Amino acid sequence: MQIENSSFRTVTHHVDFCVVGGGLAGLCAAVAAARHGAQVILMQDRPMLGGNASSEVRMWVCGAQGDNKRETGLIEEIMLKNLYRNPDCNYSLWDSVLYELAFCQERLTLLLNCTCMDCRTANGRICSVTGWQMTTQTFHTVEAVIFADCSGDSILAPLSGALFRYGRESTDEFGEDIAPATKDSKTMGMSCLIQAREEACPSVFIPPKWAYHFTKEDLPCRIPNMDDPYENFWYMELGGEDDTIADTEYVRDDLLKVAYGVWDFVKNAPENRKKNQFWRLDWVGMLPGKRESRRYVGDYILTQNDVRDGGRFDDLTAYGGWSMDDHNPAGIRSAGAPTVFHSAPSPYGIPIRCLYSKNIENLMFAGRNISVTHTAMSSTRVMATCALCGQAVGTAAAIAVKEQLSPRGIYELHIRELQRILMDDDCWLPGFTRTIPILTKEAELLCDSPDAENLRNGIDRPTDSGENGIKVEKGSEITYRFSSPQTISRVRIVFDSDLNRVTLPDQAVFRNRNMMHNRPMHVRDVYVPKTMVRAFRIEGIGTDGTVHVLATEESNYQRLYIYTVKGTYSAVKLIPLETWGDEHCRLFAFEVE
Repeated sequence: MQIENSSFRTVTHHVDFCVVGGGLAGLCAAVAAARHGAQVILMQDRPMLGGNASSEVRMWVCGAQGDNKRETGLIEEIMLKNLYRNPDCNYSLWDSVLYELAFCQERLTLLLNCTCMDCRTANGRICSVTGWQMTTQTFHTVEAVIFADCSGDSILAPLSGALFRYGRESTDEFGEDIAPATKDSKTMGMSCLIQAREEACPSVFIPPKWAYHFTKEDLPCRIPNMDDPYENFWYMELGGEDDTIADTEYVRDDLLKVAYGVWDFVKNAPENRKKNQFWRLDWVGMLPGKRESRRYVGDYILTQNDVRDGGRFDDLTAYGGWSMDDHNPAGIRSAGAPTVFHSAPSPYGIPIRCLYSKNIENLMFAGRNISVTHTAMSSTRVMATCALCGQAVGTAAAIAVKEQLSPRGIYELHIRELQRILMDDDCWLPGFTRTIPILTKEAELLCDSPDAENLRNGIDRPTDSGENGIKVEKGSEITYRFSSPQTISRVRIVFDSDLNRVTLPDQAVFRNRNMMHNRPMHVRDVYVPKTMVRAFRIEGIGTDGTVHVLATEESNYQRLYIYTVKGTYSAVKLIPLETWGDEHCRLFAFEVE
């Protein structure tokens, strides 16, 4: 589509990197690129960031399963800030955490309420994209070197001519035994979620006349249970047998009938009236949360077999670990189970070749639309995995701009540099070990812990190889002493944020859940993990023995801490002083360079 002869204002932007779509994948892509020096625009069609995780949809941020598999990097930074700023798990405050990350980031410009609607290409490259910002009645045209489509529905695919797939592959195409025998255009559906609140007084619910009426016989395998902390009504799903893009408005209308009908069953069915009398409907989503639509074709298509084999790719830049959670396309209208959880290892690797277009030279993507089959997508689509892919895409884009390369050129020439930067930014890459600065390796390490060498082993979490961290008494000194005075430029620390933490202290079922859905009475606030070091000091010992305080933190709540230093010192000390509740101070890395 070409925009002709408009009387509306058009603003043209010239940047290095343009991200379309502001879910967690797009947010992480934009922030990562900006932090590594690129000028970035993030174009988002909603008034807020977060996509399916935002207050408009309210889906949990799910990710890799199992001990110590939690995703770190930018997504952990977001989660920890939310624990610090949002103890009540308020969705408006959660929105503000996501907004703040982008709004306060240097070199990043936000275009909210701006719908991408046009794309100009030449010689197999995207030259610009144009969006309509409804609040200002302005067209925004963005010219960039690299583009990333993190829109979920892959809006740039039909606009640019990029290759994409839609629907389910046959079992024969890639040898996937959980795929259907014959390929089709069916997908997973979408959901309008609801949330409820338990109160001290009983309440009534009068459903709208247009809501569906359900009995327990109408909801096989889907009986709502308000005693279950996992109950978030995700199975109120439709659209997988329709077109999950073209039919969204129609499906949304049907989902609202389902949502109000299910709550009518919770409150008014004879078997539920008494036990659920204190529960009140608190919120109903008007924006469907989508699970699947277009998927791009990259230089590599990740399959069920790659997932099952653990994704041992040399160009691994992200990882997944959710089961292959394949929802029935019929959704709530299917008689059987709403989904089948096919086993998948945690973690499995995702290569950079799945994150850029096969035929559009400067197009990357992250989110549920990456280059995977339907079966693999049933695992890679969860949002913490999408966030990791986003950070990889943004970091790769910044390198590509700096080196004047295409995304494919990063794979061919700079994959080790990309992996090094990602690991330095606290993105775990399973099977890889982070490079330790020479100065840190050669320095004398003085520390009371018998495991002190873990601080410079290049692994920043517990793994099968060991704990890879240390614990020391509060006030202990951890010192790197140099054989001769050294000019120091940077200090890097990784604290222990308890990768196995739970959201609610009394309910282990909320492990790896960033927010609550239904809200029972007397729920305690969430908290920064007790294992986190709250207060610490960094000191430099001058050539004459004088002590220079390089940094002091009193309310640290982040896992990764990087401090830029300018000075020459004979030693550098880290002194952890206090935690958020743990008896000892715990950390995985302390490095100087």
